[in-house]
Amino acid sequence: MSKTLKTTALTADAFAPYGDVIEISGAPDKMINQGMCGRYHDLALLDFNDGRAGISLFDARARALPHVVDMVERHPMGSQAFLPLSPLRFLVVVADDTDGTPTNLKAFVTTPGQGINLHRGIWHGVLCPLGTQGKFAVIDRIGDGANLEEHWFDAPYVVNSVD
Repeated sequence: MSKTLKTTALTADAFAPYGDVIEISGAPDKMINQGMCGRYHDLALLDFNDGRAGISLFDARARALPHVVDMVERHPMGSQAFLPLSPLRFLVVVADDTDGTPTNLKAFVTTPGQGINLHRGIWHGVLCPLGTQGKFAVIDRIGDGANLEEHWFDAPYVVNSVD
């Protein structure tokens, strides 16, 4: 039997235990390029225990609701940032950790223009652009070692709708 997972809008405060919301909001930190460009500075904590930061491009197929969450993963050796390359919404599923097991799942939906940075070791669902294919720039750890752990649920969660 599945469990229902409700969505909420992605906000910096609600997402803070899991990572950073990356977006342009408010006034820029400073103006650069002869006053023609606003810089929103240092929006995410990139955190790697070794290795280096790398930039990859992901091309994710569109997903639809209801969406089944039967597995989450985490990256114990580094944070992972997702920056959509076009204005789209995507589903972000995260979970707390209780003795190595994901618990208390939460589902967020981004607005177009928002990206996220998942802190190191945070359980999260797979990349889910909603309704349209999504291309993303992804900044994460490149290096040796096992940086992927997966947890498969006995009873999956289902995200039925966007609130």
